Amino acid sequence: MSITSHDRAAVQATLEDSIDFAAGQIRNLLKSYPADYYPMYTVGGRFGEDRKRWTHWCDGFFPGMMFILAERTGKSEWLDRAVAYATPLESRQYDRAVHDLGFLFFSTHLRWLGLGGPAGQIEPLLIQAGRTMAMRFMEKGQYLRSFVEPASLFIDIMMNVGTIFLAAEKTGDEHLLQIAHRHCQTTQRVLVRGDGSTSHEALYDTATGECLRQSTHQGYRGDSCWSRGLAWSLYGFTRSWLQSREPSYLATAMHNADYYLAHTPANGVTPWDYDAPEDGPLSRRQVDTSACAIAASGLLDLADSVPDPTKARTYRDFALTSLVTLSRDYLGRNTAGFEGILNGGVYHLHKSLGVHEAVLFGEYFFVEALDKALKILARPERPSIVTPYPEDSLPAWAKTWADGPTEEEMPAPGGAA
Repeated sequence: MSITSHDRAAVQATLEDSIDFAAGQIRNLLKSYPADYYPMYTVGGRFGEDRKRWTHWCDGFFPGMMFILAERTGKSEWLDRAVAYATPLESRQYDRAVHDLGFLFFSTHLRWLGLGGPAGQIEPLLIQAGRTMAMRFMEKGQYLRSFVEPASLFIDIMMNVGTIFLAAEKTGDEHLLQIAHRHCQTTQRVLVRGDGSTSHEALYDTATGECLRQSTHQGYRGDSCWSRGLAWSLYGFTRSWLQSREPSYLATAMHNADYYLAHTPANGVTPWDYDAPEDGPLSRRQVDTSACAIAASGLLDLADSVPDPTKARTYRDFALTSLVTLSRDYLGRNTAGFEGILNGGVYHLHKSLGVHEAVLFGEYFFVEALDKALKILARPERPSIVTPYPEDSLPAWAKTWADGPTEEEMPAPGGAA
């Protein structure tokens, strides 16, 4: 879908309707559930039924959507609610059990800071979150370990390494900066493949630092391309480029994006794994709208980062195509009694948890992508016809147009005939 002047208004109206619907669903959740409930995924279209969480890695996404709506609408009701849900998370800046501090605090406190929140409270928290993340670094192997075990490196951590870049920038701590770069470089080498696809996990020999093999918890196989992992990589390397200006990170994000565009259906909605079989219980016909939403948000950032305007337009148009398809075919309003914003997400396919349901990471990145897209669509269009420059700066006597003399009328140099 190329966003021309002819259909631009229609796309804008569709996406505005979607973000209005999202706001309504969030309001309903605030009314229906207690103030200490942080939704994660639906069961039969309803929140409050999930039992398996492993960690509370999604707790920032619910208030994160409220921060987006606060910035978008300027309404204090959204900001007040967002702060009320974000503040109880603050002790998590010291949480060494998870690799998800970027998910927790970039969606909440970093947005709050951007809205004029108290810097004296927020900046030390963000710095400590980065320092805590950096404590996950494995010297042998040169990576940030996942929450699973010391031998495990997840592609998801590319979405959280930004906390270390931020802390390094705020403090000038070179050690933090080197850890962030080394993790990105290791991830490039062992999880991003030559065709731009990604593996979910790499497993290491912790005694020697040798990378043993690629593996997965959520994908089809260790050597397959799990779509949400690809989206994490695309988005994460784009943000690492924006934070560090390291050219190889931009190149990696573009490599991921080119694989994504080449292998995702034309409607912009991803299968749960690109290498899953056509049929059976793990069929690739099962979409993952959360992967689609994450990738759309990342593609919009990438489009604003690449130097090639043709690439930029390609990435931007594909993201908009995805958002229109999600808005048309997967909004929760299409399913009676559905409490989420976006249907068709996957929490964990192998464990049959949150399959074809609303998942909070899908909800958050969908709302974020909608907000980004609507800001892009609100930019003034370049006029198709450029008009003559106005004569306002000329005195009255100079406003009478007079063409210069022809070549024949000009005297020859030196007065020659």
